[in-house]
Amino acid sequence: MKPVFKYILITIGILLVTGYLAWALLTFPDPKANEVCNRFHIVFLDQSGVKLISEKEVAEMIDNNGLNPMGKTLRHVRTEEIEELLQKQPFIKHTECFKTPSGEVYLFLQQRHPKFRLAGNESFYVDTEKNIIPVSYNDAARLPVVSGLVTKSMAKGELFDFVSYLEENPFWNAQIEQIYIRPDRKIELVPRVGTGIILLGNLKDYEKKLDKLKILYEKGFNQFGWNYYKSIDLQYENQIVCTKIDKLD
Repeated sequence: MKPVFKYILITIGILLVTGYLAWALLTFPDPKANEVCNRFHIVFLDQSGVKLISEKEVAEMIDNNGLNPMGKTLRHVRTEEIEELLQKQPFIKHTECFKTPSGEVYLFLQQRHPKFRLAGNESFYVDTEKNIIPVSYNDAARLPVVSGLVTKSMAKGELFDFVSYLEENPFWNAQIEQIYIRPDRKIELVPRVGTGIILLGNLKDYEKKLDKLKILYEKGFNQFGWNYYKSIDLQYENQIVCTKIDKLD
């Protein structure tokens, strides 16, 4: 047999086999396709974090949109539509839904991680990826609080970097309780220990300003006390101005 005819016969054979397999897949149903969903698992992948949305809320959302898989045959369970529905929710970062041959459906959820909370004219979270997300009342998260005159662009810009600095520094992460943005855009810090409000000013050179203050805390306040001052001003170069609390008669 000539090579060209042999090649033609092999090609025809491959086409016939491929065609048969395609026809068989369409004609003969998957034996598991008629399996009924008997369990629906909603699994949060980040249980150690803040719970912005509950399993009950997720289940109700799915049910209200006619996508509850329970009691449906696996062929009628629309996993992609479940994923698309939940992916639109502001608290959810990623979803994955799949079926098992035993009739179970798994939904894995990854939530967004709020970094700090804005409490001003508007109240919202800024997450670790600089997304603005609404406040959730499912979990009273212990997060840094920023109040006062804050814009969203500021929250996602220089303020985000400043909060990150405080968070990554063990001393300041433990010391600073709240950040307040005044109407003149200058920043005040409310400490967890002591009575003195820290006047940071603007965010220029905030690392140097806080380094000076840390030295004062460690070498000064630890010796003569934390509660004698109502304000600690870091706005002046090479000095810290402390204002004492007025004595009451």
